[in-house]
Amino acid sequence: MFKLNKSIILSICSLFFIGSLALGQDYDILIKGGVVIDARNNINKVMDVAIRDGKIAQVSPSILQTRAKKTIDASGLIVTPGLLDIHGHNFFGTQPKAYLSNSFSSLPPDGFTFKSGVTTIVDAGGSGWKNFETFKEQTIDRSQTRVLAFINIIGSGMKGGAIEQNITDMDAEATANKAKQYPGIIIGIKLAHYSGPSWTPTDLTIQAGTLADIPVMIDFGGSDPELNMETLLLEKLRPGDIFTHCYARVKGRTPLVDSKGKVRRYVFAAQKKGVIFDVGHGGGSFSFKQAIPATEQGFWPNSISTDLHTGSMNGGMKDLTNIMSKFLNMGMPLKEVVKSVTWNPAQYIKRKDLGHLSEGAVADITLLKLSHGDFGFIDTEGLKMMGNQKLICELTLREGEIVWDLNGIASPLWNE
Repeated sequence: MFKLNKSIILSICSLFFIGSLALGQDYDILIKGGVVIDARNNINKVMDVAIRDGKIAQVSPSILQTRAKKTIDASGLIVTPGLLDIHGHNFFGTQPKAYLSNSFSSLPPDGFTFKSGVTTIVDAGGSGWKNFETFKEQTIDRSQTRVLAFINIIGSGMKGGAIEQNITDMDAEATANKAKQYPGIIIGIKLAHYSGPSWTPTDLTIQAGTLADIPVMIDFGGSDPELNMETLLLEKLRPGDIFTHCYARVKGRTPLVDSKGKVRRYVFAAQKKGVIFDVGHGGGSFSFKQAIPATEQGFWPNSISTDLHTGSMNGGMKDLTNIMSKFLNMGMPLKEVVKSVTWNPAQYIKRKDLGHLSEGAVADITLLKLSHGDFGFIDTEGLKMMGNQKLICELTLREGEIVWDLNGIASPLWNE
């Protein structure tokens, strides 16, 4: 009879053991030991998150490491759905004198999103119905970041100057029809930079939003004489419509906090009615002299966003985590800060498939570190607020793929 020697038997057993381990590895990635904050599912505690085939496979208090091909130790970190920034400018291109519509002031998203935990960004009005196809081909279809759009009521988009004053280029029906061609990608209608005394642009924008059954985002200001803010918030905007730059103090727009430091009564009434107040920080639209008195009186934003472009990225805005940190230091609870960049905006843009970690959802995930120390935060007027907390993005996953890893927490040591 043929006899196997001891070394052959051990080798066979080892192969069977390795094979059984491989068969038992149900997950591609396991994120273990982090504090999961998921507003939709009312989770705010230490949990493990398992990923398979780019989707959330399981969220549980304890998942065995042996079930995953790769384990990421998230101890001491905050695990959130991938962050949603609903006010960016990403229709970048090379057209001269075209401002944020296929020109130099907009930014390619992938270089500015993942490092701050953003997996979905919404371009806020760069394109109109006439040039949306160009934006889609150049940016949406070529970016690893999920890029969505508020389409501009101006047919030629956000080109600045006299072009954005041209009411004859504001076609509600054509704009709505373009939005209906791309449901879930064109998620709203944008009005911005109109400086005339007429309500016609606002009315046409809302008409387009009604025809397409999507929200509008209003960038209000610069009018001479000023258009009435109370009329906009209580009479014009519908529940679910978005008022951006809500803590701005700019010429041609009534600030929401009056000269005595009080939030105007109709602001609270509008928020109760269902108007969405969005930060839209930008390079000129966030003042501590508005934000701090407002938040002290209980007027918090519904969504936190960047207004990302070349004029804001290196100023007081910096990135989404920096703005989140500002509100954290103004007293906004961490779970509410996270909600304002995940589940809240996902609902506002009618993309309820995003902003949560439910089983079967896309595995867009952000890992944040909450640092403590002495930090300074700058507004768009060059004024500073001190704080002792700061959020830093450690790791970002997009559809289960690692797209940003600040300190290599998902990588083995070189000598192991």
